[in-house]
Amino acid sequence: MIETAPIFLTLKLAFLTTLILFLISIPVARWLSYKKNIFKTIAEVVVSLPLVLPPTVIGFYLLLAFSPAGTFGKWLEHYFDIRLAFSFGGLLIGSVIYSLPFMVHPILSGLASLPASLEEASYSLGKTKKQTLFKVLLPNIKPSLLTGIVLTFAHTIGEFGVVLMIGGNIPGRTNVASIAVYDEVEALNYHNANVYAAVLVGISVIILFLLYLSNRKLQEVKIL
Repeated sequence: MIETAPIFLTLKLAFLTTLILFLISIPVARWLSYKKNIFKTIAEVVVSLPLVLPPTVIGFYLLLAFSPAGTFGKWLEHYFDIRLAFSFGGLLIGSVIYSLPFMVHPILSGLASLPASLEEASYSLGKTKKQTLFKVLLPNIKPSLLTGIVLTFAHTIGEFGVVLMIGGNIPGRTNVASIAVYDEVEALNYHNANVYAAVLVGISVIILFLLYLSNRKLQEVKIL
């Protein structure tokens, strides 16, 4: 019989990461969708780095930053009594950084696909930038928003290198399902490892199925 705590901890981490990134990525993608300059190019490089860097590299540098021996970690602990290394808070920050492009890129692509005349028409009708974004632009990129949400959630569920480096393996605090699979394999408990793996596969399949189904329905509604 497997422990259910790692699965629930994984779902909690994925949910919070997706929620935070959804709130962050809309203004970031909106800013990046404007006319490009050198600063935005640098920002796009930073956002895209998690796609090409090994997860252990990201986890290693975050661990150095969060460590009480480091300047930032020491500052957090001294002034706020916060220790991010080997904590759920550290996992959450690491997951937000690691999954950032999976939310920003779909939203950015959706905004870039909209005709400029749509935004211009909104302004000509007296809409503010905020009203244009939330009442005109975002409703027209629902498939992109849904894709970003689902990919971020699914990607967070499958994290291993980042969460292992930052959180280690503390039961009930940082021991997520992907780490539990690794632990069971190391202990030669292949049955338990298979159960954990099957649960993760099942969750991922359901998430992707719902994504494609929802996007197809949105496309059918758009055509009608």
